[in-house]
Amino acid sequence: MSAEIEMIDMEEMGELRSNMDSLELELMKNHGIDPNLYVEYDVKRGLRDSSGKGVLTGLTEISDVSAYELVNGRNIPADGKLFYQGINVSEMIEGLHGRKFGFEEAIYLLMFGKLPSQKELDVFFPVMFEMEELSGRFVRDVVMKASSRNVMNSMQRCILTLYSYDDNPEDISPGNVLRQTLELTAKMPILAVYAYNAYLHFRKGEMLMIRNPEKGLSLAENFLQMLRPDGKYTELEARVLDIALILHAEHGGGNNSTFTTHVVTSSGTDTYSSIAASLGSLKGPRHGGANLKVQHMFADIKEHIEDWKNEAEAEAYLQKILDKQAFDHSGLIYGMGHAVYTLSDPREVILKKFARMLAEEKDMMEEFALYEMVERLAGRLIMNQRKMFKNVCANVDFYSGFVYTMLGIPEELFTPIFAIARMPGWSAHRLEELINASKIIRPAYKYVGVHTDYIPIENR
Repeated sequence: MSAEIEMIDMEEMGELRSNMDSLELELMKNHGIDPNLYVEYDVKRGLRDSSGKGVLTGLTEISDVSAYELVNGRNIPADGKLFYQGINVSEMIEGLHGRKFGFEEAIYLLMFGKLPSQKELDVFFPVMFEMEELSGRFVRDVVMKASSRNVMNSMQRCILTLYSYDDNPEDISPGNVLRQTLELTAKMPILAVYAYNAYLHFRKGEMLMIRNPEKGLSLAENFLQMLRPDGKYTELEARVLDIALILHAEHGGGNNSTFTTHVVTSSGTDTYSSIAASLGSLKGPRHGGANLKVQHMFADIKEHIEDWKNEAEAEAYLQKILDKQAFDHSGLIYGMGHAVYTLSDPREVILKKFARMLAEEKDMMEEFALYEMVERLAGRLIMNQRKMFKNVCANVDFYSGFVYTMLGIPEELFTPIFAIARMPGWSAHRLEELINASKIIRPAYKYVGVHTDYIPIENR
């Protein structure tokens, strides 16, 4: 009997797959749009003009990206600069002088629009420490149940469920949203690590380990001590992660996940729905997963280059990647190039310096030298391949995955770290949208289909 039932189930599954294949064909047949129409109607695909420059859709004071200098009325490519609330991020990091809590200072700067004094930090830190806690009930009933193979999806579910634990979730007044976003910022590292622990236990069969956050530690320190079985980390490890979080905290209102924050916020929805939407955007491999692609590419390079110090051998293999003959056959050298930056990405410049320091501590300078060589060769090869005059620089993703790997952070947490870092940026933009905007964001789409008469079902 059981064999007969199994046969029927297999037959039903085969029929279902066949039906789904037919539906997919119908879908593809009826949803294709002539690409020439985008040119005819001057559609700004991806909200970018023909030169690749973003279409102006809003105003912000939160962050600014600079890649050119105005000389005699002309824009001349220059080393990139990134500003948070008008403060040069490079100067801000330099001004830390090795102090921890740099990311917390960046959170304050982004949220309140000014660098905090020590007195203001003495008020701010205890608030953040108290907000880090998650109840045992929430961990048991939400984080540990229905574990996901993707930590980002688990974090989304947790964020949405926190709505039910908020006594005032629908209030979108600035004061209440400030409370909500600070709470979510403080809880994000815990949600990420606990979701990863649940994934290891329930999907990989490994021992379940839960370490609570410790009050008085920075978010970077707590992330490392919660993730590691022994809870130990070096001062340099915590400092490098702190710097990485600062560099990823914000990057203008036009990036995909931050624009999502503005769009969803403009509808008047609650904070938890808004942040969950931004997480969904960041999860996309075209946005938050680039550093993982770089890591996979370097794993492939290491397999195919015998002598890591041989520039000729490395250049030949990179050319094969560009010619779509190697790695993923996309013709892309991941981590190279940026839509805005020209001569350099300031985030990459800073992170590279700390990557070198970490590589020295971890005795991984041979690998660091390989990254440096590929960076040096790839820009020139890409410019030659595409006959470009614009300089191609490495972006922040080029070294970030390498840094996370040296920190012993698993690949499953690469994009969640990005989300932890970007949370204060999203929060600042949500508040900016609520305080300044009064209209729902609703761009236009032109209909290019054909109107037809309705046909009764017996005549179809």
